[in-house]
Amino acid sequence: MARAMRIRRLGPGDIEAMRDLNALYADAFEDRDTYRRDTPDDAWLAHQLAKESIILLVAEIDGSIVGGLTAYILDKLEAARSEIYLYDLAVAEAHHRRGVATALIAELQHIAAETGAWAVFVQADYEDPPAVALYAKLGVREEVLHFDLPPLPRPE
Repeated sequence: MARAMRIRRLGPGDIEAMRDLNALYADAFEDRDTYRRDTPDDAWLAHQLAKESIILLVAEIDGSIVGGLTAYILDKLEAARSEIYLYDLAVAEAHHRRGVATALIAELQHIAAETGAWAVFVQADYEDPPAVALYAKLGVREEVLHFDLPPLPRPE
């Protein structure tokens, strides 16, 4: 018998679930330094979880988080609209290819429609064919370059 999956949005009372999601990201991205180092305290997490502009969705089966995503609502200035940037998406390896990522993205698309966002956008690495295939199935592919620019202190 298939177990039911539940998709839900985290809020300020979901600090432990947020910590579980970060642990899932650490495993999925093989990046424990980013997702487990200097773990924010409960007050910081509650503050972030309360923001409407941060969307944290989890997929749960039997109360355990098996997938999740982090997205940000970006209000635009050139038009009275917003767009949503899907920043992180991960599914526990034991639950790959079972529709978890697609269900999470569908919920994000529903939130986009409800908030009046005109698009959801996401980046994928060329070295991640499953992600590229998933996003290509769900949307229109654009070829872009991504650059990380370092913060610079002001000259004194």
